[in-house]
Amino acid sequence: MLLERFYDDDLAQASYLIGCQATGEAIVIDGRRDIEAYRSAAARNGMRIVAVTETHIHADYLSGSREIARAFGATLYVSGDGGQDWQYGFDAERLHDGDVIAIGNIRIQARHTPGHTPEHLVFLITDGAFADDPGYLLSGDFVFAGDVGRPDLLDEAAGGVDTRFQGALDMFDSLRRVFLELPDHIQVYPAHGAGSACGKSLGAIPSTTVGYERRYAWWGPYLAADDRDGFVQQLLDGQPDAHAYFARMKRENRDGPALLGDLGPLTELSSIEAVAAVEADAAVLIDTRTPAAVRAGSPSGSLAIPASGKTATWGAWAIDPEQEHRPLLILATNQEEADTVRDHLVRVGIDRYAGFITTLDGFTLVPSAQVSPDDLTELDDVFVLDVRNRNEYVDGHVPGAVNISAGRVLRDIAELPSDRPIVAYCQSGARNIVATQALRRAGLPVTELSGSYLGWLQSQDTERQAV
Repeated sequence: MLLERFYDDDLAQASYLIGCQATGEAIVIDGRRDIEAYRSAAARNGMRIVAVTETHIHADYLSGSREIARAFGATLYVSGDGGQDWQYGFDAERLHDGDVIAIGNIRIQARHTPGHTPEHLVFLITDGAFADDPGYLLSGDFVFAGDVGRPDLLDEAAGGVDTRFQGALDMFDSLRRVFLELPDHIQVYPAHGAGSACGKSLGAIPSTTVGYERRYAWWGPYLAADDRDGFVQQLLDGQPDAHAYFARMKRENRDGPALLGDLGPLTELSSIEAVAAVEADAAVLIDTRTPAAVRAGSPSGSLAIPASGKTATWGAWAIDPEQEHRPLLILATNQEEADTVRDHLVRVGIDRYAGFITTLDGFTLVPSAQVSPDDLTELDDVFVLDVRNRNEYVDGHVPGAVNISAGRVLRDIAELPSDRPIVAYCQSGARNIVATQALRRAGLPVTELSGSYLGWLQSQDTERQAV
């Protein structure tokens, strides 16, 4: 049996290709939309992808299952469990608890594990050429290394009302019904790692085991004591902010993401063509340079989405393709970087591109407005905006600051004043440049706090030392 993991550090998301080496057949589970990695892996191992499935209706990225099914002529399977309130809206084979997909000598059994979402499935993998019993569990967003999936995303992202409490109860019952019955040795491969917003304390290791999680994960003692109330309270407490774009991902993944086809390379535009397109408002410039470079000077109206780091996440904060219909023009150092940025952005449904450029020649560069921590205290009637996550805000913030995370601030823009100066900050400045450039493009004259929160803390230390 072949099991290959594909990990996207940007979204902290894992997908898998499982293949039978005897028959050369393979299945992809929880795949993304840019599919060349799966094509290359299958070709490298002499396999053909004959099936594709996913664990649930994802909220944090756009599923590539339909893309893979069309590209390879593979059979598409999705969950048919979970009731009628949240079901897939496109044609596919429906899986229910206990159903089995056979890929050569490999058996892939679906188990219904509601909690993170009502329709959630996990997949028990049996390598029939080696054993008669399962040895692996692809756990999706059910169980992570050190954590379980958050049960509040239908409330946070899909317009649900108090579904989080039932979801937490369902998670406890799923753990008891499925996880308690599995032997300790089964290896667990989750769909996310550290940095994902699908849980609050995900580990960074790529896999774990059933026995290790039962013994050492925070939820183990609650399960052992059959303490549902304690489990629910602990699970719901302190979950991270859900990004605003999660609602769009949920809808599109439920209804069926648009099919991309062959992405191909982006077209390089000349400086004259690029300036003309941007000045005519026929394209939106995406500045992928470092935050420091953008602060030093970037074309007016451009968006800052650094090419290194959380490109897909930051892109989804700054661009809502349901509202922004102009194609994107990517500033990158070369063709490879431009195509890589595009590949990351299509993972969150940002699909329209005018091409790329490698220089800002011909553009007028505008530096980002900044105010020092010392000068901040001299401003009258200022609105201080903290775009960090709420747990960071609770741990400490600039006095009087209002917390709206960078992943939600464009959706909640009505909460920002139009008649007061706004000064924004994050922890070190990376998230802040994404948020402030997007807010400026939306028409708000936002100023950055120089050095962000770390700079402000340093200024306070300097003041104390001076006293």
